[in-house]
Amino acid sequence: MGGRYLARKMLQAIITIAFIVLLNFLLFRLMPGSPDRVLARNLPLDVRQVLLERWGLDRPVFPDQFVAYVGATLQGDLGDSFKFQGVSVVDVLAGRIWPTLLLFGLGEVLAIIIGLGLGAYSGWKRGGPVDYVGNGISLILYSMPYFVIGMILLMVLSGGLGWFPTSGMLEMGATYSSFVDQLLDFLAHLALPLTTVAIGLIGQYSILMRASIIETLGEDYVTTARAKGLTEGYILRRHALPNAMLPAVTLVAINLGYVIAGAITVELVFGWPGLGTLTVEALNSRDYPVLQGVFLLLSISVVLANFAADLLYGFLDPRVRS
Repeated sequence: MGGRYLARKMLQAIITIAFIVLLNFLLFRLMPGSPDRVLARNLPLDVRQVLLERWGLDRPVFPDQFVAYVGATLQGDLGDSFKFQGVSVVDVLAGRIWPTLLLFGLGEVLAIIIGLGLGAYSGWKRGGPVDYVGNGISLILYSMPYFVIGMILLMVLSGGLGWFPTSGMLEMGATYSSFVDQLLDFLAHLALPLTTVAIGLIGQYSILMRASIIETLGEDYVTTARAKGLTEGYILRRHALPNAMLPAVTLVAINLGYVIAGAITVELVFGWPGLGTLTVEALNSRDYPVLQGVFLLLSISVVLANFAADLLYGFLDPRVRS
């Protein structure tokens, strides 16, 4: 991969992150309410003024507050939570990020493996029974939002059959005789939300991959490979799949941008203690520092995911490196 291509993509990512930091600073200062009204609403006005001076909110927004904000952000200081008083935003996010990463990370992996595999086979065997059944199911799944899938699974597998717990990450108040028992309880709570996330993503991956494979079937290099007598499996693995993967790489990166929307719906349905439920709690309590931290974290994650997708794009298709 060329150094110019890598440097250009890195510069684009850095500029985008800089704009995100600026937007993150402005967006939450344009919202109604202020920290002194949230934290010191029962204190006299003179005490509020002292707090404003201590927090630096009595200074001009530009450049004083902005420079202080950028400096603190670069040092990893995102302030303290209003709702969880005495706890830093970084600590609040650290306690909630790993359940979301675990849930949606595993869900993405399962969806990528199953969805892309199903789409590739359906497109390669176009018109067969697997294509008709798989494409029909994929269209149905693609049209269903997360909360609908989650409610169906809850009603059938939890409420009706009683196979899985309904909410939480562990049984409340439960005591475990061993780590294995705790792990089994955790996996039982994880099963339904993980299935919901995976099912919600499989449909779109399968549809996109099927269309990409069908498009590659008409390319000259596939016709040439067949004329050489290469096997169908070899042509699929070495010629069709690398080119058909390009749109899928973009879709996977884009989906990371919608993780918070999916996290909110899935985590609320199943009571999963991740970033989604944290966002709702912060909104209800007007905890702007936490909301600011969530926005910054997810935005930078999307930029880094797209940067990784650009690098993978350059590896899969040398034409985009120029």
